[in-house]
Amino acid sequence: MSVKIAVIHYSATGTVHRLAQAVAEGAEKAGAEVRLRRVAELAPDTAIDANPAWRAHVDATGDLEVATLDDLEWADAYAFGSPTRFGNVAAQLKQYIDTSGGLWQRGVMADKPATAFTSAHNVHGGNESTLLALYNTFHHWGSVIVSPGFTDPSVYAAGGNPYGTAHPGAHGEPDENVLAAARYQGERLTRITKRLKGLADA
Repeated sequence: MSVKIAVIHYSATGTVHRLAQAVAEGAEKAGAEVRLRRVAELAPDTAIDANPAWRAHVDATGDLEVATLDDLEWADAYAFGSPTRFGNVAAQLKQYIDTSGGLWQRGVMADKPATAFTSAHNVHGGNESTLLALYNTFHHWGSVIVSPGFTDPSVYAAGGNPYGTAHPGAHGEPDENVLAAARYQGERLTRITKRLKGLADA
């Protein structure tokens, strides 16, 4: 019996999207059924067109399903990804989260494991504060926070962030060390979810 993981993210130029794919890969490898979803873009075309990488990513991921509140109801656990915006969550993902009030009142997200991943331009550009900001939401939801911690060598190899996988975009595309840490984060989320659901193979 598998568990259901929703990997919900916002990505402007593609870095967080690549991390989301790796988290999904790790969850699937650990036996989860995964929904990989993006949240709706809020920025005007004029802003997107001013950055060729942003436009290229928007066009490349146009077929990826947009997250709905049904994904929160469907999932047994969540992985949220956002680029850093002044040390905080991007408005696009925050708007999606802010629509979840009705589900929160019904306790839909309570007791479900949740984790997060991010990317800032610089190593110290707000990665940790963005992850902690996402975890504030999980506290309010009553979710069970599943950070990677220092529980696997991949965390150290990717820069040693115990709060969640993070990548400095100024360094280019995420390398294999970072992607391995993201896959591990998806695997760990799946394993913990199985344990909480009392599945025998956890």
